[in-house]
Amino acid sequence: MADEDAIGERFRALAGELDERRRRLWAAAEARSCGRGGFAAVARATGISEATIRKGLGELERGERLAPGRVRRPGGGRKRLVEKDPTLLADLERLVDGDSRGDPQGPLRWTAKSVRKLAEGLREQGHQVSFRTVARLLRELGYRLQANAKVREGRQHPDRDAQSPTSTRRSRPPWTPASR
Repeated sequence: MADEDAIGERFRALAGELDERRRRLWAAAEARSCGRGGFAAVARATGISEATIRKGLGELERGERLAPGRVRRPGGGRKRLVEKDPTLLADLERLVDGDSRGDPQGPLRWTAKSVRKLAEGLREQGHQVSFRTVARLLRELGYRLQANAKVREGRQHPDRDAQSPTSTRRSRPPWTPASR
């Protein structure tokens, strides 16, 4: 019989230090050491699903080793959007091209279009993309965002904002009553 309180205490002591793979392997080793009913006991004590614990047990039995610093096997995870939607980059380039600035041959190009407007334009073309993805793709393409800025050419006339009491306002002495 597994002591679920002890399992839960050990898990809470280590949980902050474990990544998803090590958590799965630890839970599988704990369940195996408990014997019969170990999977259910570890699942109740830790909140980790039994399917995840069984997956960890399979990894322990196969002796799988990953490269240092890796949590998942190569190829794991969601495919990149540009792999699933091959026309996305070309359509983004077309949207940005008319408004891009900088030397096209040089490393620095920029656009004044907002990533939200670009994402909206791509969605109108049938792409499922967020503005965050558009910002990441622009960085990968070598674009920088640059907002429009006012350009001051020459100096303004010094009297432009000066207010002269005789020219803009009729002055009357404060002791005279206002005539109606």
